[in-house]
Amino acid sequence: MKALLRTLHAPVYERRLEVLLKVLGGCLPRGESLLDIGCGAGALGAALTREYGLEVRGLETNVREGCVIPVDPYDGETIPCEEDSIDNVLLADVLHHEENPGRLLQEAGRVARKRVIIKDHKTGSFLAWPRISLLDWAANAGYGVRCLFRYPTVSGWHDLFRECALSVQAERTSLDLYPPVVNALFGRKLHYFAVLNPIAPESE
Repeated sequence: MKALLRTLHAPVYERRLEVLLKVLGGCLPRGESLLDIGCGAGALGAALTREYGLEVRGLETNVREGCVIPVDPYDGETIPCEEDSIDNVLLADVLHHEENPGRLLQEAGRVARKRVIIKDHKTGSFLAWPRISLLDWAANAGYGVRCLFRYPTVSGWHDLFRECALSVQAERTSLDLYPPVVNALFGRKLHYFAVLNPIAPESE
C-alpha cells in the first residue's frame, strides 16, 4: 500500500518541486546558506544548490538512506545550530505535523540570520479542511509520516508569527502547485507561503 501511494504521488511531487524551486529562487540571493528542516531525501535542497548556488544542509528526525544533500539528525524540537548562524531556514510542509509548531518556529528564528521561509497549508476557503486532510494523508501515508490534520487560517499563521517574534516580509495565499487536474481540487488557495524576518529584541 505504501509503495502504491508513493508511486501515485510521484508526478504530484515532481510538479511541487518545480514550482517551489521557482518561488524560492525569487527570494533567495545566490550563494547564501539555507537549512532545510524536514528535508526528506533532500531533493528540493539539491535543486536549490544546483540552480541558485545555495549552500544547503538538511535536518530530519529520521534520516533516510540515499540523501542527496548533507542531512543531520535532530530531535524535532531543538535545532542543533548556533544563534544567527544560517542565512535562511526553510520549513516546507513541516509545521502542520508538529505537536508544538511554535517551538520549532521559534528555533528557526533563533538560528536564522536573515529569513525564515514557510510553505504550508491554510484553511478558510470552501471545504478547505477535508480537502487538505485528504491531500496530507495521501502525500504522507506512503512514508509513514503521522498527520495531525491541523491547519491554520491566514490570520492564525500571523498570530503564530507574532508569538515567535517573526514579521512577514512577503507572503502568497495561493499557489498553483500541482498538475492541472490535481490543482483544481487540492491546489491554489489551500497553500500558504511566507518569507519571515526575525524581529531583533529591543535594547534596554
